[in-house]
Amino acid sequence: MEQLIEFIINHPMLTGSFAVLLAMLAFTEMRKGGQSISTQELTQMMNAGGATLVDLRDKKEYSRGFITSAINIPHVSLKTRMDELEKHKSGTIILVDAMGQHTGAAGKQLKDAGFEQVVRLSGGISSWQGESLPLVKK
Repeated sequence: MEQLIEFIINHPMLTGSFAVLLAMLAFTEMRKGGQSISTQELTQMMNAGGATLVDLRDKKEYSRGFITSAINIPHVSLKTRMDELEKHKSGTIILVDAMGQHTGAAGKQLKDAGFEQVVRLSGGISSWQGESLPLVKK
């Protein structure tokens, strides 16, 4: 701990630049495609009702296992299939993918299209599986 404090004191420009870049990254990620939620928050939202779960993985990955009641719209098809979500526009849309890499961009697309309540599962399906939560398999 003392070495960290000494480093910060000896390198204020480097430390300051790092802090600014970190803050900018956090700000950009938050604005990107909605708030990130945990698996516990997702479970609570789904149990409360009114939330629509959209799985952005391709059909092959989706068929290996998905969260109950998830709608499969691959992230590459989202723009052309967005009309399927129109009836859910007033509710919360929860985005899920393999590891969270596509949900930000997809969330931005939905927000630009007028969807106001867009959230994303932090860590994607891998975090869901990591907590041994159930998946439906066809």
